[in-house]
Amino acid sequence: MSAPGHGSLAAAGAAKPSRTLAQDLVSLTKPRIISLLLLTTIAPMYVAGDPGLGTVLLVALGGYLMAGGANAVNMYLDRDIDHVMARTRLRPIPSGRMQARFVIAFGVLLATAATWLLAALVNVLTAALALAGFYFYVFVYTRWLKRTSPQNIVIGGAAGAFPPLVGWAAVTGRLDLTALYLFLIIFYWTPPHFWALALNKQVDYGNAHVPMAPLVWGERETKDQMWWYTVLLVALTVLPVTFGAFGLVYLVSALVLGGVLLAGVWRVRVAADFAKPAWWVYGYSLLYLALLFVAMVVDAQL
Repeated sequence: MSAPGHGSLAAAGAAKPSRTLAQDLVSLTKPRIISLLLLTTIAPMYVAGDPGLGTVLLVALGGYLMAGGANAVNMYLDRDIDHVMARTRLRPIPSGRMQARFVIAFGVLLATAATWLLAALVNVLTAALALAGFYFYVFVYTRWLKRTSPQNIVIGGAAGAFPPLVGWAAVTGRLDLTALYLFLIIFYWTPPHFWALALNKQVDYGNAHVPMAPLVWGERETKDQMWWYTVLLVALTVLPVTFGAFGLVYLVSALVLGGVLLAGVWRVRVAADFAKPAWWVYGYSLLYLALLFVAMVVDAQL
């Protein structure tokens, strides 16, 4: 059921061009977010070995269904705060276009289908890792940490680091040190990426009573934390080269991409008006992660 007291919002939404059921179902899965998750799933498959196209497509489909299911359940759990945040109030539940029970049923159905598909047609470890990411995102991040701790993004962000493990396991049937490093790269990338957004969305998070870092620690401490996490991230991206996981092409790419990211975060740290630099970091960090994983594949194939 939709939350009470949202009649005006629903009316506002109705005044806009209507959306089809198919469009709303797709929006529940957050396809723009999933596109980066799929890249960080598929790229490690080509680093780990030489997967067949059929395996890649199965993992991509299973990954999309699992992540889409998690995103739909997230919208169900956040339905009470989505209506007060400008960037979420037009989602299907707060806008009144969909009932909450339908959304959670849809999310669970997608996750169930993904689990079966990956376990039956790829391997059980791949399915287990994908399902672990689903549970971590839904219960550890959304249900527990998001509303209780400014560490929500730090710890809860680990959910977004599962895709490389999924891709690696799909090809090798196991995990190793390189896979762990890929997990850690995304883990350390998440805080500066998301805090760049949080700095510019403090009013939204304040209205929803979500204890994001800038609201709890203050802007100065948040910017300092962004800097040190980025320093650790860039150092971490170089470490796999030291034990032979990657070579010169990846090393140069990691240093150049990381240097640009460090410069951007530093601008946020020292700027009197951080709005534009923070938006730049948020956008570039998405490109950074994508290009870093592409560099891994190019290096491995060469």
